[in-house]
Amino acid sequence: MEVRKIEPRVNWQIRVRKIRVIDENGKQLGIMTPKEGMRIAQQKGLDLVEVAPKASPPVCKIMDYGKYMYEQKKRAREAKKHQKTAELKEIRFKYDIADHDYRFKLRHAEKFLRSGKRVKISIIFRGREVVHADLGRKMLEKFASDLSHVSNIEQYPRMDGRMMSILLVPNPEAIEKGDEENAEDEK
Repeated sequence: MEVRKIEPRVNWQIRVRKIRVIDENGKQLGIMTPKEGMRIAQQKGLDLVEVAPKASPPVCKIMDYGKYMYEQKKRAREAKKHQKTAELKEIRFKYDIADHDYRFKLRHAEKFLRSGKRVKISIIFRGREVVHADLGRKMLEKFASDLSHVSNIEQYPRMDGRMMSILLVPNPEAIEKGDEENAEDEK
């Protein structure tokens, strides 16, 4: 299924009785029929573009449609470029993990959280180990409490097939402290 973007109506596509027309300099020309607005736009070699269809009456502006669409796409690209996406890291282990391995995974999770990444901790159950789901839940809760100084729980432990997982998000204070510590290490 293809998602189509709604583009503004232009020239003959505007099918309402009255519209408010604004010229290319931003000056209001008043309320008129779309036919009159198109006539004025054609005299200037421009297009009549509906910029506020929900207004009463709809607002149309006289402008170069190609240039308008180019500006819209450029603005959308800029917004997407500045959009920050939270990266998700996953750490997996079994419920009967050795102590050293547990501490090793804990250090990695803390490093990810301090760098601002979300962390999904997953415990894998193989075969009949699913019977010990309560031990897995305790292990996840222990892991979350050991990281409580740098994270908050976004999603509490839940079973998903043969895996139980918990989702941790970084504390804003922990990220700032991590940045300060990294700056001191670099000096």
